[in-house]
Amino acid sequence: MFASLTNGETSLAVIGLGYVGLPVALELAKHVKVIGFDVKEHRVEQLRQGIDPSGEIADTSFKGRNIVFTSSIEVLRDAAFFIVAVPTPVDDHNVPDLTAIKAASATVGKVLQPGGYVVYESTVYPGCTEEVCLPIIEEVSGLSLGTGFKAGYSPERINPGDKVHTLESVIKVVAGSDEAALHEIAQLYELVVKAGVHRVPSIKVAEAAKVIENTQRDLNIALMNELSLIFDKMGLNTFEVLEAAGTKWNFLKFYPGLVGGHCIGVDPYYLTYKAAELGYSSKVILAGRYINDGMGAHIARKILQHVLLHNGNVKDAKILIMGATFKEDVSDVRNSKVADVVHGLQEYYLRVDVVDPNADSNELQHEYGFSLAQKIDDDYDAVIVAVAHQEYHSCNDDYFAAITKPHALIADIKGVFRNRIHSRMYWSL
Repeated sequence: MFASLTNGETSLAVIGLGYVGLPVALELAKHVKVIGFDVKEHRVEQLRQGIDPSGEIADTSFKGRNIVFTSSIEVLRDAAFFIVAVPTPVDDHNVPDLTAIKAASATVGKVLQPGGYVVYESTVYPGCTEEVCLPIIEEVSGLSLGTGFKAGYSPERINPGDKVHTLESVIKVVAGSDEAALHEIAQLYELVVKAGVHRVPSIKVAEAAKVIENTQRDLNIALMNELSLIFDKMGLNTFEVLEAAGTKWNFLKFYPGLVGGHCIGVDPYYLTYKAAELGYSSKVILAGRYINDGMGAHIARKILQHVLLHNGNVKDAKILIMGATFKEDVSDVRNSKVADVVHGLQEYYLRVDVVDPNADSNELQHEYGFSLAQKIDDDYDAVIVAVAHQEYHSCNDDYFAAITKPHALIADIKGVFRNRIHSRMYWSL
C-alpha cells in the first residue's frame, strides 16, 4: 500500500477537514495524491480557494499540494487509503456522541475496495474503533477486516493556536490491526512527522493513550481550580502561590482557568463512559470534571457579589467580558466555557457585553444565544478578561479605568494583569 501511494498509483482520502484533518491532508499532499472530503460544501468551497475556515493554516500552505477538495462520495472511489478525522463530541448529558464517526465509517464502507486501509484519528474510548467503527465498515462494504481490508488508529495531537507543537514536530502514536498494517501505516506517517512515530501493540492501547493525555491535563487543572477556590476564601492570590511553589524543581506548572474546547473538556467523559459500561464508576476523573465545569458559575457569582456591594441596582449594572473563544489566539468557540460565565451573569439580570478579536459573532449567536457587542462602553461595573488573547496583553491600568466606573472590578481569569491594575479593584482565580 505504501509503495502504491508514493508512486502515484492510488490516492489517499482524509474524511473530515477540520482542525485535525486539514493539516494531515495538506502535509501528506506533499508526498502522495490526496482527496480531502468534508460533508460541509461551504467549507469545501473555501478550501478550494485556499482558505482555512478555522484560520489555523496560512494560505501559502495550500500551494503546490497534490490535493482535491470534495463533498462528493463518488470522488472517494479513487482512494485506497482512508484517514478518518471527524469530531467526536459529547452530548448535553456528557455521553459520547458518535454520530459523525459512525457516518464517516458508513461513507468509507460504501467506497472501500478489497485491499484498502482505514485509519482513525478521532478521539474515542478504548475499544470504540474495533467495537463500533470497523463493524460498520464490514457491514456496508461486505469486506472482512484482515482478509478484505486493514485498519489502524493514530490519535491526533493537534493543538489549535500552537505554531510550535505541530503535526511535524510531535511524535505520532500508531497502531495497526496486524503487523503488516502497522508497518504500512507507520511508513506513511513517517513521511510527514519529522519527530517520528511510536508503534504500539494494539489499537486499544493507542485509543487509551490518547484519551488519558487530556484526562491527565484536565485533572491537574482541576486541582489548580480547586486550590483557587480555597485560596480565594483565604484572601490569597493563586498565581502568587503557584509562582512560589514553582521554584521547586519537581513542581508541575499548571494554572487555574476555564476548561473548554473539544479535547480537555470532552475526552475524560469518553473514558468514564466506557468505565461505567464495564461496571466501574469513576471517582477522581469525574470529580475533576465537576470542578472544572463549575468554574464559569463561580466567576459569575464573584461578579454578582461585587455588584451587590458596590451598585445599588443589579439590573442597572453592566459587565464587559473580553474573550469568547475556548482558548487564547484561536477563533474556535466550540465548547467555550465563557458561555457559562455569560449565562451565569444573565441569570442575575446583569447586562453583559462580550467582545473578542477572533470569534465570529454569528457563530456565537448560533451556539450560545449571544453575539458580540458593536462597541465597548465607558461605564462598566466589572470587566472579565476571560481569554488571554495576545491583543489584550497591551491593555493597561489607564485603559481599564477609561472603560469602567470608579468602583469597578477587573476580573483577570488568567492572571495576565497581576500587579498592573491600581486604579480599580482586582481579582483573579
